Amino acid sequence: MPNIRSTNMTNTPPDDDPTAASRKEDHIELAFRSQVDKMALDERFYYEPLLAAHPEPGSLPQVDFGAKKMKAPLWVSSMTGGTEKAYTINQNLARACNEFGLGMGLGSCRPLLSGTERLKDFDIRPLAGEDVPLYANLGVAQIQELFAAGREQEMRQMCDLLRVDGLIVHVNPLQEAMQPEGDFFTESPLTTIKATLAALPGLPIIVKEVGQGMGPESLAQLLRLPLLAVDTAANGGTNFSKLELLRSDDARREAFSPIVNVGHSASEMVGWVNDILADENEEARPQVQCEHLIISGGLRTFLDGYYLTEKSKLPAIYGQASAFLKYARADYATLQSYVGAQIRGLELAKAYLRAK
Repeated sequence: MPNIRSTNMTNTPPDDDPTAASRKEDHIELAFRSQVDKMALDERFYYEPLLAAHPEPGSLPQVDFGAKKMKAPLWVSSMTGGTEKAYTINQNLARACNEFGLGMGLGSCRPLLSGTERLKDFDIRPLAGEDVPLYANLGVAQIQELFAAGREQEMRQMCDLLRVDGLIVHVNPLQEAMQPEGDFFTESPLTTIKATLAALPGLPIIVKEVGQGMGPESLAQLLRLPLLAVDTAANGGTNFSKLELLRSDDARREAFSPIVNVGHSASEMVGWVNDILADENEEARPQVQCEHLIISGGLRTFLDGYYLTEKSKLPAIYGQASAFLKYARADYATLQSYVGAQIRGLELAKAYLRAK
């Protein structure tokens, strides 16, 4: 039997662990602050600590998205363009997409339809690199105007100019209605989307809302179109209808404030997409042609994104806008640290968490 008196029973740390003493002091000081109330537990997951070693950095499986591959299932959702601030923001975001292998949607490229004065705000392919999925963005109202003027091929020309992989069509009837200088839709967005697909064969198209989300009938219609992806842009994140209403006068804000609160959550929309896929029998399944779901709107953390992408029956990635915007407005190192932490969180989640 070993002589236990000969072992180190003092508080002196061994020579090969110089941080032990300070670490133990931290444990004592932080013990009470680190207790988690039962009501605060995240009950969306089973925590399985025995089944994997610590994941290696960079170990997430690549994600196919169109003709490109992403190194993580994280999408930089469309935000802004056409201002000096947008130039800095988009430059930082492009660098992050390059470094971490993310995908990105540009903000509305409407300024480029009337000239190239703001081209530098959007021309980020050199910084993003050729391997990053990068998509231009136009609203339904602008696309309707292009068709009415016989200028629909300018959409492809714009995409060629920006060297992007495809086009995002954002659907925003409530935003336009709330915007003091908003545009008027001359036909349904669904009609415009179908016309765009017909006019631009071979160009990958993504359709998104702008903060209200979409109900089950709209989702069912979109899933049956040959789209690269549907972006939920659900309620719970930045609500551009509410944002535009805040720009209005007091009378309009009071009158229309109830309608900007309608919408659907990302979780609700993922459930509907799953229901639509489940309802398709084997003979009808080819009717669902949409390839991917981008889950965005109200996703605050990597666990929100991980949970919903795991639950989705359609291949899914998740998007964030305001979180990226918060960090992209500062120096690149700040954004780099944020994105790195998100990626590491996803790696840990994939190793140890199972969605219930």
